[in-house]
Amino acid sequence: MPELRYIDAIRRALQEEMENDESIVILGEDVTLGGPFGATTGLADKFGVTRVRNTPISEGAVMGMAVGASLVGLRPIVEIMFVDFITLAMDQLVNHAAKLHYMSGGQLRVPLTVRVQGGISGGYGAHHSQSLEAWFLHVPGLKVVAPATASDAAGLLKSAIRDDNPVLFLEHRALYWTGGEVGEVIEPIIFGRAAIRRAGTDATVVAVSRMVPAALEAAERLEESGTSIEVIDPRTLAPLDLDTILESVRRTGRLVVAHEAVTVGGIGGEIAAQVQEVAFADLTGPVLRVGAPFAPVASSPVLEKLFAPGVDAIVDAVQRSLAFSRDGAPA
Repeated sequence: MPELRYIDAIRRALQEEMENDESIVILGEDVTLGGPFGATTGLADKFGVTRVRNTPISEGAVMGMAVGASLVGLRPIVEIMFVDFITLAMDQLVNHAAKLHYMSGGQLRVPLTVRVQGGISGGYGAHHSQSLEAWFLHVPGLKVVAPATASDAAGLLKSAIRDDNPVLFLEHRALYWTGGEVGEVIEPIIFGRAAIRRAGTDATVVAVSRMVPAALEAAERLEESGTSIEVIDPRTLAPLDLDTILESVRRTGRLVVAHEAVTVGGIGGEIAAQVQEVAFADLTGPVLRVGAPFAPVASSPVLEKLFAPGVDAIVDAVQRSLAFSRDGAPA
């Protein structure tokens, strides 16, 4: 299979979907120029500035326009430059897009895809480096997608565009330049199906987005000392494939959840709660979380590197998990 960069896989999925469905339009700031990282480069030349439309610098207005367009037959794809800026569009997305299908008794559809990029990379600082997925997991009516590979980025984006209700599509900018195999034919990936990236027997690591390659590297390092780690990539956070996680935990007895967002209030706590509610008797110790400290992200490259969780943090969490016995005391 050919290898594509993550960002090129996104562009390819956008182009193929727009070729197949004339109701798809792209809205956002500078999208005719490719957007801030080049994801939409060349699409305005191919499809015209009516379907790839630059908007004012007003995320609330853009989101409101997209919600309205989705209600009258279009399939808008909104690009928000940085996930941090989605705070300016929360009313339209959370209070309207997410609820209209339910409040209309199923009569209205909101086929809206919101592409946002975020994460810690490049020294962008506290206003451009957050991971806010947990906010949206708390909103019924929103699907939340976080692909970690180029292939998944393409397949999940196709599913998001075809979905009849709103999808928040989270792209980590540190993954944009990573490569991976992408099939000649990109098939949509069904939401709610996790991928087991590596099989293992001693502990389960559920890793989100950029933490997937970090978890795989941690697993390789731990294998040198005889520890076998299973790495699960949820791919979609809402819906969450809890069954795959539970099946793994029941085999390994241990669980570490790794995400780049601050640990407090992150998805790690939600996954830990759901697992212990159903499979508490299968755990040999507490579920451990890996995340960022409860502080804003620094702009300094040195401080940013210290702030961002990575391979070392996952290795440490797994080793601490292995040190617990069933009663929660160190073995």
